[in-house]
Amino acid sequence: MGYYIILFYFAGILQDFLLTLNWRYIAKNRALPASTLSFLVTIVTMTVLYNILSRLDSQRSVWAIVIYALGIGTGTFLGMKFKIGSPDESGEKKND
Repeated sequence: MGYYIILFYFAGILQDFLLTLNWRYIAKNRALPASTLSFLVTIVTMTVLYNILSRLDSQRSVWAIVIYALGIGTGTFLGMKFKIGSPDESGEKKND
């Protein structure tokens, strides 16, 4: 059980890191990276949810979902901090 909880945390990080990057690519109108990330997010999400629902009993599933949600929050934070594109594309103004 213990290693599943750790895997769910890291899967949550991975899922929302990719999802946040996906949204950022959508905002930049970059179709290929957005589509690829969308596919990967769906694979991660469905795999984790399948494992939570099929392998764990009802009491441990609640903890697995909470840990997974903590990973998702961490992944969103990391995805927002990750730099994509050049500094000119980020919207930051340079002092010339």
